Amino acid sequence: MTNATKVTAPVIEDRNAWRWGFTPQAEIWNGRLAMIGFSAAALIELFSGQGFLHFWGIL
Repeated sequence: MTNATKVTAPVIEDRNAWRWGFTPQAEIWNGRLAMIGFSAAALIELFSGQGFLHFWGIL
């Protein structure tokens, strides 16, 4: 009987994991949230006929 070697799979970092600091995961989440915010501002402007700042009463 031979002594089999234990083979382990390489550790793969999850690109969608929530990580703090200047990490690739944090930058991915930053980009996603920025796209959601930009889309929300564009939809507010489209449906209300006012700019984002006018809609919230800032200007």
